[in-house]
Amino acid sequence: MGVELKNNIKAYWWEAMTRLRENIVGIDAAIFMHPRTWEASGHVGAFNDPLIDNKDSKKRYRADVLLEDHIAKIEEKIEKEVEKARKRFGESFDEAQYRSTSPRVVELQAERDRINERMVNALTNNDLAELRQVIIDAEIVDPVSGTRNWTDVRQFNLMFDTKMGSVAEGAGTVYLRPETAQGIFVNFLNVQKTGRMKIPFGIAQIGKAFRNEIVARQFIFRMREFEQMEMQFFVRPGEEMKWYEYWKEFRMRWHRALGFGDEMYRFHNHEKLAHYANAAADVEFRFPFGFKEVEGIHSRTDFDLTQHQTFSGRKMQYFDPETGENYVPYVVETSIGVDRMVLQVLSAAYTEEALEGGESRVVMRIPAPLAPVKAAVLPLVKKDGLPEIARGIIDALKFDHNVQYDEKDSNGKRYRRQDAIGTPFCITVDHQSAEDGTVTIRRRDTMSQERVAIADLPAIIGREAGLRALLEKLS
Repeated sequence: MGVELKNNIKAYWWEAMTRLRENIVGIDAAIFMHPRTWEASGHVGAFNDPLIDNKDSKKRYRADVLLEDHIAKIEEKIEKEVEKARKRFGESFDEAQYRSTSPRVVELQAERDRINERMVNALTNNDLAELRQVIIDAEIVDPVSGTRNWTDVRQFNLMFDTKMGSVAEGAGTVYLRPETAQGIFVNFLNVQKTGRMKIPFGIAQIGKAFRNEIVARQFIFRMREFEQMEMQFFVRPGEEMKWYEYWKEFRMRWHRALGFGDEMYRFHNHEKLAHYANAAADVEFRFPFGFKEVEGIHSRTDFDLTQHQTFSGRKMQYFDPETGENYVPYVVETSIGVDRMVLQVLSAAYTEEALEGGESRVVMRIPAPLAPVKAAVLPLVKKDGLPEIARGIIDALKFDHNVQYDEKDSNGKRYRRQDAIGTPFCITVDHQSAEDGTVTIRRRDTMSQERVAIADLPAIIGREAGLRALLEKLS
């Protein structure tokens, strides 16, 4: 079920990027690239995480994450104070005035802003001693030992390296790619010329990336081996902010089209920018453990292409036929983790629902176009020709959709099994089906049932569970 869901998410992203647009094309670049690629990109020298250990628990943490979690707790306290006041004052409550005048809220906001400003400055200046001091001054305790016995903060490079060569003595160091973007940049001119692409245009890619995360945590949210869906959009210098805002809006629409609720998403604008960026924002989703990043949109300037041009000695310039100029394009990037999207969908879809008569069910309300199984076909009994009719329906649907056949147990138990894996439709074949060519179709979310003709099933399921339903929202 997991790989089916993952493949459907990738298909939704790929079709939204490449099929809906004439100016975005896809590639599949190599995982192993020349080591100098990663020197040019800055990963060899600067792809580090600031880590800190607790001497009592022997646990290791990212210093910036410790501080971000502490800031999030302060924000939760602020929201609790606001909610208490809202209940106390009722309809006359003025939230903006309360936030600016309540001594407790003002105090908490000042503490949050002070910690955040010190953290951003320390990260920007690579001041590890100050980063540790902020943790100490904020009185942050280790969640395991409950103590504040912290080591110094150290930088740790996140790239995996290995050896490539026929003999050990002459083997050279190569890296597993920590992101898929660099494969797009080194192939920029190849794609532009062979595809006859005119700026603005984009190159999309889905592929594995690898990071030596010391603190892999929160299930599949942070992993050492993960899959990325990235698109680099090449634009004229000076137009990057226009396209940055455009892609922020489009990518948020892509997420919200899934129907989990607009309030589940928000933008988080970066205060500390990567060395290559002049603007950056995250699309954050409200997971059970709080708002966390699922996608990044970055204005990368011309840093990447200029670096590869310098290190390779080959020009990475584009000749613009409209202006008659040669220039290195600027880049706007959208980057989303497939595995985080899987976790997002599972988190949003999982529902425990009380039913009439004291019963309950577990249902995965996965958007129908992403559901691993689109329909289950259930013959009421294993005789009287009903299994043959059911198999005929399977044969009619299987070329377009992933469908299941199930004849074990009662229909109620079969419904529950399909609810638990998010199947949007259950099709029951009964004795009437043999008489008039109709079946009962049951919808997962409402549990409503209706009688439809077998001949209409491909159109019904295609209309409600096909990717087109999602893609039309975007176009």
